[in-house]
Order: sequence, then structure tokens, then C-alpha cells
Amino acid sequence: MQHIISLLMENESGALSRVAGLFSARGYNIESLTVAPTEDETLSRMTIVTTGSEEVIEQIIKQLNKLIDVVKLCDITGNGEHIERELMLIKVRADNNEKREEVKRQADIFNGRVLDVTDTTYIIELTGEGSKLDAFIKALNADDIVETVRSGATGITRGETGLHV
Repeated sequence: MQHIISLLMENESGALSRVAGLFSARGYNIESLTVAPTEDETLSRMTIVTTGSEEVIEQIIKQLNKLIDVVKLCDITGNGEHIERELMLIKVRADNNEKREEVKRQADIFNGRVLDVTDTTYIIELTGEGSKLDAFIKALNADDIVETVRSGATGITRGETGLHV
């Protein structure tokens, strides 16, 4: 089962390396990883998407809690309701009017935004759950996709609770 683990960690060099090393040393897979500073400049928020049985996820959480850089963490998929989103930038061939209209129509259906237009391509931005982004890719002609970049999931718990010190 897929889990989204969110953690607050010291905003110091080497912290990301220690987390990645923990996963690598134990043979755990990281499906996606996002890191950014928080409103407190001394802390960063890391979001890790991984898969495993309940026992494996429990081990990962225990091992992460042992790292000195980790201030606080939670498995947001295991803590009730949450919202998750992913960002995708996709470059699509649009070298004639018919393709341009079709790509624009598809982007509109999926609430995407056209960020860049050239004579031969469109770059489209989409956000949403991974399944929405997958559906957009399937709706396009595979031969027209030039490049796809995805951020991986990030998430936040709903309601009053939050990940803070």
C-alpha cells in the first residue's frame, strides 16, 4: 500500500542525504520525494511517498524518528483524512491547428493551463491526484507527448491537526 510520510527536519546540509541513505541501506523504495523550507527558516518539510506493508511502514517511521535531523513526522495517509496533489508539466506536439485545438480542449477538460506556446509545441501544467494526471496522459496521443515531468505527491492532513513543532 502507498503511504505519504511527511516530516519536519533541520534545514541543514546532509539531512536529505541521511534520509535517502536510510532508505537505501534497508532496501526500501522511495517513489517520490519533495523537500522545501517551511515558514520557520530552520526547518524543512520533506514528503516521502513509499510503499510497503504496515510492518514495513512502521519500521520506516521508527528508523526515521531515530535520525537526529528529524524533528517530527507523521504518516498522513494513516492519520485520517488528507489532501494530496501532484504537479505535472507536459510538453505536447501541436504543430498544426487541428492538434492545437485538440490539445487545448483536453487541457481545458482537465483544468490544465497552457504555460508555453511555440510553433510546434505546448507546455501544459496540471495539478491533482496522480490518477487525474495519468488520465490526462492517456487522453493524449502517445506519439504527441514530447516530455513529461512530475513532482510526485505531496500532502497535508485536513482539519485542525498539523505537522508543526
